[in-house]
Amino acid sequence: MACSNGGGTCLSGCYKEDDNKKHEEEAAANGVVPNPKGNSHEGDACIKCKSNQNIAATSPTVAIGGDAARFCADCFRSNLFGKFRFAVTSNAMISPSDKVLLAFSGGPSSRVALQFVHEIQSKAQKNFDASKDRALPVFGVGVAFVDESAIYPVPSHEFNDAIEDMKLILSNLTPPRKEFHVVPIESIYSLDSGNVKDRLKGFVNAIADATGKEDLLMHLRMSLLQKIALENGYTKLMLGSCTSRLACHVIAAAVKGQGYSLAADIQYVDARWKIPVMLPLRDCLSQELDMLCRIDGLKTMKVFDIPHSGINGLVSSFVKLLQEENPSRECTIMRTAGKLTPFHFNRIPESEDLNARLTSQKRRKKFNLKPIESLPQESFCPICNSPTNEYDLKSLSNVENIQSTAETFGAICCSSCQFQILPKEPSAMEEFYSLLPQLITARAKDGDHCNQRFLWEQIQDCLLSDSEDET
Repeated sequence: MACSNGGGTCLSGCYKEDDNKKHEEEAAANGVVPNPKGNSHEGDACIKCKSNQNIAATSPTVAIGGDAARFCADCFRSNLFGKFRFAVTSNAMISPSDKVLLAFSGGPSSRVALQFVHEIQSKAQKNFDASKDRALPVFGVGVAFVDESAIYPVPSHEFNDAIEDMKLILSNLTPPRKEFHVVPIESIYSLDSGNVKDRLKGFVNAIADATGKEDLLMHLRMSLLQKIALENGYTKLMLGSCTSRLACHVIAAAVKGQGYSLAADIQYVDARWKIPVMLPLRDCLSQELDMLCRIDGLKTMKVFDIPHSGINGLVSSFVKLLQEENPSRECTIMRTAGKLTPFHFNRIPESEDLNARLTSQKRRKKFNLKPIESLPQESFCPICNSPTNEYDLKSLSNVENIQSTAETFGAICCSSCQFQILPKEPSAMEEFYSLLPQLITARAKDGDHCNQRFLWEQIQDCLLSDSEDET
């Protein structure tokens, strides 16, 4: 409301209130949380740069995870990138000779991961161009998108538009060039498997449990990403899993009885796979990543935005409610789960490259880590690739009495997959086994050898040696 000051100069601040309200509305539309104390007070200065010059209508302060701390938009971005870079360097995730494959869904997490790994690569390229000897090469980056339209149909024009947007995002990035792989999820089967789409649908529909069906698709997606990486010469696989997503996984894994293998899933590095998996956004909240996309204008798209179902859906809603009540809940869940002891494969294996090997040796000495060769062999579930505990392995003593190959396969799976995914009826189990992709059956054969070694170690103390037998 305008005042009626006849002198033409308003001293009441009524216009200023209207302008402030307008700036707040613009900031909210951009997904940025403005400082409620106002921009003119000294206490509103960014806690990192100690200056309020950047705190304006075009660059308001940003609240981080519900903390009292405030950052200007520039420092907010620098803070997130610092978390990403520290995770990469402190865990020796990327060496100059690597070729990294980024799993890209089009959402904020994978979009930020793409932007950050591109910036690290660009800096490495500038250092390479400026150096005289050019001793260290620049690591490569590729992007993979898994097409799940065989399971979750989407209109063809929407899918094609999303793919074109992804190609445009990659083409707009400065060199080095990044390869783009669009792979349908049914290619998890070999080409000689007949109608692979129908086979995949039959395989998924053989699972009655909604949670098991959703988990199986997640396991197939990971197996397919491994296949893409192996076939195209990639040495590392990077995922955009963040604190928010991992916090949901912690609760869901506890509910599903996956407590033993939980520590393996939430670390920065997971080298149980042939291509080691990296989680450089492990310490970033989904709200932070979404906000950064809005501030920097990073385009995102939702191709297969399917809501979670079953246990996963309940846990997702539960954690979301906790986060709304207390913005630090997701971080608290991760800090609690982080106290679990990691497995020996939760680090990058030593490379033949001299520089990478020296870095790995320094890290092993710093953190007092034992060489992987001196650690015991793990056994893994052929479906989810989770490490199995001694209780599950000891139950394998009954496998010799099982005649069916399908029943043998079910016996070497972890207890969670047996309950959530595997059919209970023998005939249904036979059909399920016949539809398994070759990648999973191959893992089952490799795991069977490990299980046999474990059983041999358990009974060798009870066996007679040749000399004792002769006596």
